[in-house]
Amino acid sequence: MGAPLLIFAIGNESRGDDALAPLLVRRIQAGQIAAQAELIEEFQLQVEHVTDLLGRSAVLFVDADMSCDAPFQFSEITAAQDQSYTSHAMTPFALLHTFKQVYGADAPTSFLLRIRGYGFELGESLSAEASVNLELATAEVRNWLARRPQMHSPCTS
Repeated sequence: MGAPLLIFAIGNESRGDDALAPLLVRRIQAGQIAAQAELIEEFQLQVEHVTDLLGRSAVLFVDADMSCDAPFQFSEITAAQDQSYTSHAMTPFALLHTFKQVYGADAPTSFLLRIRGYGFELGESLSAEASVNLELATAEVRNWLARRPQMHSPCTS
């Protein structure tokens, strides 16, 4: 079993502002977070990630997004079937839906942090605007983690 909280950072550092999620989890990695959460960086979600949700009390998906308002949008999400389950990449909603199909139970409480990005071209650097949004989103996640009850993995005492 992993840590009670799972944080998925979805993004590709070689595509400009798509690096927002990996950069955020690296910033929060230090300190108490290691005992409370497992951090996973991936370019995209795959059906195999359904096993990573097992035994968690909560999951936070972090991703860059061109369509959300700046600086970020943080919301609780639920399972929803969409067409992404038939492609090579899945949405967090579809992954939660797949969890219910595979395990016959609701997925852990889940949240989605969408950080506003602007440029996603291959080889671009993080934009100045996205850098500001990253700072604000990092502070929000740190505050959210501080408000969460301290949990311990079932494997620890």
